[in-house]
Formats: sequence, structure tokens, C-alpha cells
Amino acid sequence: MKTIDIRTTQNVTIEYELASLRDRLLAELIDFVVIAACFIGLVIVLSGLLSGFEENNDLFLSVLFSLLPVLLFWGYHLGFEAFNHGQSLGKKALGLRVMRLDGGEPNLGDYLLRASFLLLDGLFSLGILGIILISSSPRNQRLGDMTAGTTVLRTRTSQRFRLEDILGISSLEEYQPQYPEVRQLSEADMLLVKDAIQRYRTYRNSAHQRAVQELSEKLANLLDISNVPRDKIGFLRTLLRDYIVLTR
Repeated sequence: MKTIDIRTTQNVTIEYELASLRDRLLAELIDFVVIAACFIGLVIVLSGLLSGFEENNDLFLSVLFSLLPVLLFWGYHLGFEAFNHGQSLGKKALGLRVMRLDGGEPNLGDYLLRASFLLLDGLFSLGILGIILISSSPRNQRLGDMTAGTTVLRTRTSQRFRLEDILGISSLEEYQPQYPEVRQLSEADMLLVKDAIQRYRTYRNSAHQRAVQELSEKLANLLDISNVPRDKIGFLRTLLRDYIVLTR
């Protein structure tokens, strides 16, 4: 599984899983089914509304029904990604999301570029151009991603809490939290901590070690913790355990 390092606005480098070509094709297949269903519905409705004008407007109707699938394809992807946090229905079903390479959420202009170039590397080329570019580019980018400075990431990590982690959670009656300040953090923050620990345990390399170091320092500064243990993984595990005990 390809990954990408993205530095967040908090100056913390996080490793994300890139969406594979298979995932993106499956997501696009779901989107295609939705678009096709909408197209059929619109054709039925418009045919009924314009039935009395067919004799004198054959050219107009031909042009309309020729452009309708293109406009629907373009508008669907632009609308869903721009107003649903980078997720079309297909991407949401597969746990994928569009994100900028600088870690920020794409703006409307980025989504507009992606949707427009999708006509070229998706619809007009029957997806061949997009498949070639995603397969060959280091960040799994199609032409629309390259122009907008985005890529598609997996929002669902393959890592999960193991049973031993859940059983190891204590209650306030039998466990005294060391860092009560951790209640300032959100659930999303703690999921990030948990993911960083799991990735370091699975892939012990310098990149993950650096990510753990930077994350530990950032959280210590945020929570105003002066005495940070040398064992950064132990520190993060304690923060995670304290948070679960204090907020459950």
C-alpha cells in the first residue's frame, strides 16, 4: 500500500494511505451507477415535459440529450466533492477522500479543476488516461489531481484496536490518570495518536520514529506538559489511556 507524508497546519507530519487504483475504480463505478440512474430519471421527466415539442425541436432535443450526461457527470463530481468534504457517494462508500498535498482541504477552485479534468482523463478517454496516470504517478494522481495539487487518500485505516487494548482500559476507581489535561483534546486527536502508535509498532523506520517524536512534542506544548518522558511511545500510550478513562 502506497503512503504519503503530509505536514498538517500544526506542523506535524502524518503518514496517510493513498487510495489504490482498485479503490478508486470501485468508487467511480458506484458513482457511475448513481449518475446513470439520475440520467435515466431526467430523460424520462424531460421527455414527458417536452413531448409536445418534438416535431419542431428535434435538433434542440438531440443536443440537449447529448450534453446532459456530460453536464450530469461534471456537476455530480463537482457538487458532491465540494459540498461533502471531498467525498462523492462512491468515495464515501469506499472510505476515500480528496485532500490537498499540503494537508489542507481543497477549495472550490481545486474541486472545479478536478471535475473539469475528469472529463478528459475519465469520461472522454473512457478512464484509460486516468488509469495510466494513477498507476504510474508516485502519488496516485490523475491529471485533475496534478493540476489541483490534490490526491485521494484512505480515511479508513486497516489498523483497528485489538482486544487486548480494549481489555486493558481501566476505570477511575483503579487507575489514576497522569495527564488530566488530555481532556482538552478531541476524539479525532486521539485517533491520530492511536494510529501513530500502531504504525510505529508495525513499521519501525526513521519516518515513523520522527512522526512519533514530532507528535509527542506538539501535544506536550499544546497541553503545557513540561516533563515529557524519553519514551515517546509510552508517553503517547499514557495520553491515550488517560483520555479513554477520563472521557468514557
